[in-house]
Amino acid sequence: MNQRGKVSRRAFLTGGSAAAAAFTFVPRHVLAASGSQAPSDKLNIAGVGVGGMGKSNVNECASENITALCDVDWDYAREIYQTFPKAKRWKDYRKMFEEQKNIDAVIVATPDHSHAVIAMEAMRRGKHVYVQKPMTHTVFEARKLTEAARQYKVVTQMGNQGHSGDGVRKICEWIWAGIIGEVREVHAWTNRPVWPQGIDRPTDKPAVPPDLDWNLWIGPAPMRPYNPAYHPFKWRGWWDFGCGALGDMACHVLDPVFAALKLKYPTSVEACATPVNEETFPAGSIVRFEFPARESMPAVKLNWYDGGLKPDRPAGLEENRPLDQAASNVLFIGSKGVLRCGEYGDDPQLIPYSRMREVKFPEPSLPRIKTSHEMNWVQACKTGGQATSHFDYAGPFTEAVVMGNLALRRLGKKLLWDGDNMKFTNDEEANQFVTKPYRQGWSL
Repeated sequence: MNQRGKVSRRAFLTGGSAAAAAFTFVPRHVLAASGSQAPSDKLNIAGVGVGGMGKSNVNECASENITALCDVDWDYAREIYQTFPKAKRWKDYRKMFEEQKNIDAVIVATPDHSHAVIAMEAMRRGKHVYVQKPMTHTVFEARKLTEAARQYKVVTQMGNQGHSGDGVRKICEWIWAGIIGEVREVHAWTNRPVWPQGIDRPTDKPAVPPDLDWNLWIGPAPMRPYNPAYHPFKWRGWWDFGCGALGDMACHVLDPVFAALKLKYPTSVEACATPVNEETFPAGSIVRFEFPARESMPAVKLNWYDGGLKPDRPAGLEENRPLDQAASNVLFIGSKGVLRCGEYGDDPQLIPYSRMREVKFPEPSLPRIKTSHEMNWVQACKTGGQATSHFDYAGPFTEAVVMGNLALRRLGKKLLWDGDNMKFTNDEEANQFVTKPYRQGWSL
């Protein structure tokens, strides 16, 4: 065969031309009659952090080649290892990338503090990435991952699965059609945290479980002794490892807000909260963002509540209708009415509900996604298209969310934010938290 006619599978999956790819890939329709799938049409996927949410993400991609599974706690990841016994097992993602060369795409579902270093290493090596929400631990990391995705021309997706749902699209269509008029005020709240916050660092030092590599779990964060107060799951409440209730849930709850109102960088943020310490996020907080006017939309004030705190009942909400529609909720306050929805943009409704029978809603105009959020990413990896929550959307969204957490370190002060330059213009002390140091052996 003419060697110039050969195109590698890697070239196709990292942006090779469609014409060239025809030499390597067998089209689906050729094999449809036999019910087979072209071997080269499957993506080689690695999962990093597969004991928690990563287990679900990997399972959603089971139609592909799950070729590598990496977790620092093999006992916690035991179930997914049993589901995919042929996948090569790793504890250190750095060794996985160095030694296993057949990986096309990577799912990152570790604790928040490790997202960026793993995703950046994957993208540098030309691998597509699916990164659990929040995309990163800091504002700086979100900006750098967004820039890297463009530089390395890889397909990206943040794991806010509601962005693949119908609700977010329906809310966009309703608001853009003017159903509730101009939106200048939004309230969003969640029942989180459902893990400890507002507590001090534990002083006891139990033995590290035999299947857990604690050094690798700590990763880029400052070293501290192992304690079950951190792993599994409870790391969300600790400044060094998680992003608190706001970081954990806002990428779901505020997704329809950012999409429908076309938000990007806020201009200010301020917070009030239950007592705050240097170790954990507060047990409850209210964070207020201000966003400037965009396109034909006016400036908007966005209010976030967690830890059992909630907004007042909106005008028009029927007495027998509860304020909470779901575990997490959003109220869009418009000049012509109020729109409410659940945490993924689910079940949007007008207030009062009688308006649902009176209003002529627009016909669907935004494309609907028929697959899971994970498979939307897989399909984009194969076609060279763009996944729905790509980093050009998810990056600025994440920046705003994790920037909001910084107001919790400066309670009662209105911080003025220069989003383009990633800095507060009226509080130099707060700027130290826009990024973070990395422990030796880990870097962005």
